[in-house]
Amino acid sequence: MQQWQTSRFTIDLSRPVLMGILNVTPDSFSDGGRFLAPGDALQQAERLVADGAGILDVGAESTRPGAPALPLEAELERLLPVLRELVTWGVPLSVDTYKPEVMQACLDLGVDIINDVWALRRTGERGLSAEQVVAQHGRCGVCLMHMHLEPQSMQIAPMQGDAVPQVVAFLRERAQRLGELGVAPQRVVLDYGIGFGKTVEQNFALLARQNELLALGHPLLAGWSRKSSLGHVTGRQSPQERVLASVTAAVLAAERGARILRVHDVAATAEALKVWQAMVARAA
Repeated sequence: MQQWQTSRFTIDLSRPVLMGILNVTPDSFSDGGRFLAPGDALQQAERLVADGAGILDVGAESTRPGAPALPLEAELERLLPVLRELVTWGVPLSVDTYKPEVMQACLDLGVDIINDVWALRRTGERGLSAEQVVAQHGRCGVCLMHMHLEPQSMQIAPMQGDAVPQVVAFLRERAQRLGELGVAPQRVVLDYGIGFGKTVEQNFALLARQNELLALGHPLLAGWSRKSSLGHVTGRQSPQERVLASVTAAVLAAERGARILRVHDVAATAEALKVWQAMVARAA
């Protein structure tokens, strides 16, 4: 049985788990500003859990294309008041950050998972590396994502050619690096990074060929929710209008082996998965 070891929980991945997105940001591409106040953020977190989220993923810095970097202190000011309450809820808690100092502060609070779009490649202001923070913790889960270049430039000069083997090679190297640092493989999940420096065609090739990523031996996270590639194929310009497309992509990702689905629309995705799982159960 597939499992994801995290700080406080061992998460069962025998069925897909929904990771509910909670953005405490003023500028995220989909819902920026709606949950910036701690009270609003906690109300949204409660809704996500009630709707079926098995993990909460909290982020304070937008990584949309062209997004500016957020100062360390500002990120902590947004995150910590919300996290102090959420760690008491008994729900696996993930933090979406690439700064080692933020990772350390969140893990010290009791956070379970580090979800890093930079795949632990960054070093902090005081020389502390993200790799060191995760390796020294001993138990926290980690999600390593592939990103081409950086948020400021990734869509200006996207990847060239067949992205799948390039993403596979990158994620293999990052997972092996963590192994060398003593991070147990059951702590590591991989994310192919939809929209992070890839064309629409490359994004859908990664979805279609998830089996090549699964061959690396780690559980796969799929983060299709409301992404612009879905708007490209459906004609839906507003992220809020991409719910149906997002749910469809999530089910397709689950059907192809993804076991963590990072989504904004938890209730709709949970219902769709129930239909898919009912079909799978009868086909077994």
